[in-house]
Amino acid sequence: MRPGRVPATRRAIRRQVRPTLRGALFLGVGLAVFITAWAYDIRDLLFLGSVLLLMPLLSLGYVLVHPLRVAVARTFRPGTVSAGLPVTVAVQVRNLASVSLPGLRWRDLAAGGITVPAVQPLPVLGPARRGRGPGSDTASVSYQVRPLRRGVYAVGPLMLGRADPFGLAYSEWPAGAPHDLTVTPTVCPLPGSGVSITRGEGSRHERLRHLNNDSDELIAREYRPGDPMRRVNWPATARHGEIMIRQEEQRSHPEARMVLDTGRGGRAEGREHDAEFERAVELTASIAVHLIDAGFRLDVVELGPSQLAPGRSRAASTLVPRDPDVGRRGGLHGDDPVSFTGPEGALALVDALAQITPQDHVAHPDGENGAGDARRNAAAFGRQIPTFAVLIDLDDADAAALAALRGLCQPAVAFVFDTLRGTVLERLAEAGWQCVPVTAATPVDAAWARVGQDRAEAR
Repeated sequence: MRPGRVPATRRAIRRQVRPTLRGALFLGVGLAVFITAWAYDIRDLLFLGSVLLLMPLLSLGYVLVHPLRVAVARTFRPGTVSAGLPVTVAVQVRNLASVSLPGLRWRDLAAGGITVPAVQPLPVLGPARRGRGPGSDTASVSYQVRPLRRGVYAVGPLMLGRADPFGLAYSEWPAGAPHDLTVTPTVCPLPGSGVSITRGEGSRHERLRHLNNDSDELIAREYRPGDPMRRVNWPATARHGEIMIRQEEQRSHPEARMVLDTGRGGRAEGREHDAEFERAVELTASIAVHLIDAGFRLDVVELGPSQLAPGRSRAASTLVPRDPDVGRRGGLHGDDPVSFTGPEGALALVDALAQITPQDHVAHPDGENGAGDARRNAAAFGRQIPTFAVLIDLDDADAAALAALRGLCQPAVAFVFDTLRGTVLERLAEAGWQCVPVTAATPVDAAWARVGQDRAEAR
């Protein structure tokens, strides 16, 4: 199963009609009897063989021309689940026909990576009631699944089956529509509050946030003609020996930046199945949630074409709005970073990371040297903020862009997988990036702890 984009399939699933084991025996014995009777001209056996052949055929016709009329509702508890955790699938089946439906059997369909239970009996559905509340015409079933990999999985439609009264034929009908189950990457709790790593402005705002969550920072300035006297800051006036005025400085969230390598570099095309990319997404999700929970506003930059915010690109608001590559260049070459803040932002980011996959780059305007693009985008990246990059296999253009943007990253931490080329790693280290080596087997919390250890040793 390809993690990421596995939307609920809407392809037509035809009903299945087949003889049961009993019906197949009837057909086999009936055919043998009929051939023997025909060969030896035994009319009594000919009649018996015809009956044995006709009964399964009539049963097939019975289950074929009596379709089911039901409504199916499916819910997931919880609605979104992390990879490796169980989720309950609850299915409610309601009879819409005026006759009861006994003896039904059910099974659910699901995309690869989801294991659903085998065929099971469904409680008897009574005749449809006019009231809206559930009653004898409604049956509810549930089961648990445990998806091991992130992605969006199609669950459904529900297959309902029944046999004829003699048990000679069996038919299945698809009922209801498939639904998407979103499985997010695993988010590992990280120690600390993010301040010990980011320091600088982030720590100043973090201290203010803990001291007073709802107030603005207060500063004092000299009195100017026309200032209202009610804004005199008397303690500051006493300290300075001149009239000082209270001035409120609006406090914003501290900022941080995450860079995720989603562009295919020089490795094989099927890298979306690699364990390195899955661990990179888990590492990004864990650090991002950690920073957002600490009060940071987080900008997420994708090195491949934009997936977190499809269609949004910095180029769309410049002088070239008709650029066909809008949203496809990657975050270091024209695409906008996407900002997340607060609990809702953390949830939105993790949900979006459930579907992210490696993407092919379009050609960079600077050929193999992406530094020109990076310099043009430096002003759009804003001021110097803490930056964490998760890198798997950079091409030369992205390596040049990251090296050129080092001045806007403080600290500049790069989690580099062992799939990264040595020349690219040397280029980043020479530019001043703190390169933290990781592998597909490195625990997320261990990688995060290594950042603090390396910084402590560097002092």
